[in-house]
Amino acid sequence: RRGLCDALKFAGYGVLECGEGDKAGPMAMESTIDLVLLDVMLPRKNGFEILKELRAARPGLPVIMVTARGSESDRVKGLSDGADDYVIKPFSAMELLARVEAVLRRSPGRAAGLMDVNTLRADEVTINLQRREVTDAPGAVHQLSDREVSILRFLAASRERAVERDE
Repeated sequence: RRGLCDALKFAGYGVLECGEGDKAGPMAMESTIDLVLLDVMLPRKNGFEILKELRAARPGLPVIMVTARGSESDRVKGLSDGADDYVIKPFSAMELLARVEAVLRRSPGRAAGLMDVNTLRADEVTINLQRREVTDAPGAVHQLSDREVSILRFLAASRERAVERDE
């Protein structure tokens, strides 16, 4: 777990971690997170049980199962129960990061985490998305179109990754 957290932090992700199954589900349901990496073999509650709870409470939250249990029946169970990917240990940090990026790219709700952002700031420019205004350093105010606001919200929500033009 420590190595995974370090690799994710080094790649620029914010990380919450929990090593106890009975606490992992509530943490994932109550936190504002974009993705869950879930081990099957956790003390006090296994990952399959947590996955079912997550799917019931937050059906759009991406989940990647990360486990040493690699039998075909375990992989099928995890994917059938709603996991977006199933990674079998051992794996490299690069492979896991690539899978995280792929799942986030495919996730329809990936930008939902920041949809309530109202103000963006960069250097001496302030963007108020609610009022659809940009205020520059001298204090001049410029109006934004709905499309521009939509694009800015999406870019702000995707700030941890490169965004393809088609997106």
